[in-house]
Parts: sequence; structure tokens; C-alpha cells
Amino acid sequence: MVGALKTAASGMEAQLSQIDHISNNIANVNTTGYKRSRAEFQDLLYETTQEPGANTSALTQSPLGIQRGMGVRVAGTQRNFEMGAPTHTQRDLDMLIRGEGFFVVQLPNGQAAYRRDGTFHKAPSGRVETVEGYPLLPEVTIPPNAKTIQVSEEGAIHAVISEMEKVQIGQVQLATFVNNGGLKAMGKNLYLETAGSGAANLSSPGDGVTGHVMQHFLESSNVEVMREMTDMIAAQRAYEMNSKVIQTVDQMLQHTVNVR
Repeated sequence: MVGALKTAASGMEAQLSQIDHISNNIANVNTTGYKRSRAEFQDLLYETTQEPGANTSALTQSPLGIQRGMGVRVAGTQRNFEMGAPTHTQRDLDMLIRGEGFFVVQLPNGQAAYRRDGTFHKAPSGRVETVEGYPLLPEVTIPPNAKTIQVSEEGAIHAVISEMEKVQIGQVQLATFVNNGGLKAMGKNLYLETAGSGAANLSSPGDGVTGHVMQHFLESSNVEVMREMTDMIAAQRAYEMNSKVIQTVDQMLQHTVNVR
């Protein structure tokens, strides 16, 4: 019965982890480019009292074994990189990737980071960067006399100087990975490559699965509130059932102690 207490406790801990993921998803329902995550579970080791196929007599073997499970654990966090709905913004430096690519920005330490959030701003120097000041890579500087900015589906960035003059000032490069699920989320809508994701493959928009760029649009979060609410209710019920197991085992132990 003590084993049942530990098993139920592991179930409660697992459902708490599930609630943590669900609450984070709901909190980021309006975060640009956010990708919902979920916990993945695995059963723990088993205590084997009798091996399957063990001899039960000189002439027979048991088709079944006797094993007792020890509970559950969180095996990993899976992130769903399905594309969110496009939102029209009318801002020249808002871009959406219609595909699997990521924008590339440079962190203060010189390291490259990756994001689906295509919200960019013009710094006082004219450089295109994120709200935190991380520059878009390759770097793009907008001329002070530019009236508007145009970004083609292939990522070519043009500055419109006048009705008769338009010059290309940069080219968007997008990154793709062998395994998006291996990317490490670091907050601020940024991801870092890891050994699990593989190295970034850089290419221009429109090449293969990288996708095209849509100017004046942003990608919404792919969180579905109704789905999260349903998952939250299921996790709550599972937590309550594990809690009920602990209460039941506790009552059984009390009856055992009181036996005379």
C-alpha cells in the first residue's frame, strides 16, 4: 500500500506539470508567434515479481507475468510549431513567415537567436531591430530619407525614396531546423539552437519549406482556448483521482492499524 501512495503522488506531480504548461499557454494566447507546449509522460520502472513465460510447473509456463508499476514521470516538453492565424497590422516592419522558417536576430553576446515573431522596429540609427534592440540578421539600415519600406515575398527589402526611386537595402534570411522541437525557448519570443534541433540552415524566403514573407502581417499565437480549457479540466480530474487514491490508501492503513 505504501507503493500505491508513491504512485499516486507521482500522478499528482505529473498533473501539476500539465497544469503549468496549460496555464502558460493560456497566458500567451495573445503573444505574437507563440507556440503552445504540452508535457509528455512516461511510466516509471516496474517491480517484477514473476517474469512473463516463467515456469509454473515442470510442464507449463505462465503466459503472464506479475509486475507492479511505480507511477509516472514527465519525459519532456513538446512544442507545437503549427502556424498561427495571420493578423493584418499595416505596419511596414511587421512580417509574417508563411512556412516553417524563423527570423534570425543577434543577441548582445554575438550569438544568433531565432523567432517566429516578425515585429521589428526602426532604431534611431535606422537599423532594423526588435523591441529589445536585437538587430535583424543580416543587418538592415533604413536611409533617413526613406518614405516607406517594401518587403517582397522573397524577402527583398526596398526603401522607397520617391515615386521614381526605390533602392534595395537588404535581404531577409530565414532559418530552418531538422527538428524544431529541439529548439530551446529562452523567452522574449526567442529560441536557441541546440544539439537536439541541429544547426540552422539559412536560405532566402521561398526556398523549399522555408516559406514566404508577408509584409504588414503578424502571426498570432496558435493557442486554442477551448482546447486548453478542456485539457485543464481533464488534468484537474486526473489530479483529483490520484488524490482520492491517497485518501483511500490512508483509510485502508488506518483500518489495518486498528485491527485487533
